[in-house]
Amino acid sequence: MLRKMLDDGDIAAFEPAEKIALVATINDSGEPHVTLLTTLSALGRDRLTIGEFSRGLSKAFMQRRPAVGFLVMSLDRRLWRGRALWRRSAKAGDEYVKYNRQPMFRYNAYFGINTVHYLDLAGVEGPMPLPMAGIVAATLATALRAGSAKPASGDPVLPEFLRPILDAMDSLNFLASLDDEGFPRLVPVLQARSAGPSRIVFTPGPWGAELASIKDGAEVALFSMNLEMESFLARGVFSRRIRRGLSGIDLDFLYDSAPPCHGQVWPPRPLGALVEA
Repeated sequence: MLRKMLDDGDIAAFEPAEKIALVATINDSGEPHVTLLTTLSALGRDRLTIGEFSRGLSKAFMQRRPAVGFLVMSLDRRLWRGRALWRRSAKAGDEYVKYNRQPMFRYNAYFGINTVHYLDLAGVEGPMPLPMAGIVAATLATALRAGSAKPASGDPVLPEFLRPILDAMDSLNFLASLDDEGFPRLVPVLQARSAGPSRIVFTPGPWGAELASIKDGAEVALFSMNLEMESFLARGVFSRRIRRGLSGIDLDFLYDSAPPCHGQVWPPRPLGALVEA
């Protein structure tokens, strides 16, 4: 059940830079996009801020389509999820100064926070402890079935060298879809595994009811990262039943989400001439 306000515990948990914070936006085609933005913080009980230090697509998307979903996971494995509305950005002010006084940015010779984004909280739920027993059981069940779920054909969207990020036992995988009110919603699918280069599969796991509410054929996104902070974003068509007990995504898009070089990997873009600006 979504709450309208953050409490003191929520605000304190959102403060440290040492956390997982994902922000789901909507791209220009109306599809979900997910970015790791650990600068997500609370500003009072009903507002959030995001400090921008690397110019990716998410900041542009949220300005054009203000509905945003977010997920925060603390180091003690507690989980918050919610939604917000982007309102404005600023390149000065108290929050700008506060971000740039943090050790991560104050002593960084290459970049600091250049813009602060302000969002109105539209609802939050949590904290919820990660249900580790259910996640481990779902991960083992998915790993046992993934090999038999490979499609007979498909584009080589997910290259071999990226699959260990997704398939490792300690991988962090999150699915984004659009809810009935048009907000992106993030669902943990830590059990997700690759089934060849064009499909990702998963058993229902602890969030099975939420996965079951996603419509067959919906365009969804999956953000995957490991503890070395290597990450990628894949997108494709959701299938509620690839085979019995196994849902999945047939991939059609891959995005390198790790800084400093964000960019589309699949479909391949033609090379163009370098032109001096």
